[in-house]
Amino acid sequence: MTSNDDGRQDPPVNNGLMISGGTHYVGNQAVGHRAQAFSGSVSFQPQDAERTAELLAYVERLLEEHRAALADPEATSRELRRLREELDEPEPQPTVLRRALDRLNEFVQPVTPLVVAVGQLAQSVQGVPGVPGA
Repeated sequence: MTSNDDGRQDPPVNNGLMISGGTHYVGNQAVGHRAQAFSGSVSFQPQDAERTAELLAYVERLLEEHRAALADPEATSRELRRLREELDEPEPQPTVLRRALDRLNEFVQPVTPLVVAVGQLAQSVQGVPGVPGA
């Protein structure tokens, strides 16, 4: 409980979340005082090719570990493969990279370690040679 200026105690505030009935698909969420949840599209900035390769391998390992928790593991693997193939191109197309990263981010939403890893991968992909900043 918190005190106000005249010394009285303010009643506790329930910042909980209640969901009832039906089927619910929940993406990023935050509950509580000053809570924040972030989700968004992909942007581009300078990157390190070696770091990107490490992150691609890391995401692949996590996909295998968490395969059962994904709604569509085949589509998730396919999108990661598309991203890898585009990154291997001499001049990767920004729209293809953005689309693959956005879709990959959508597919991994139920699995927090994958959401974090894909976010790191998206940051690393930013600024790929031949890809102008967005």
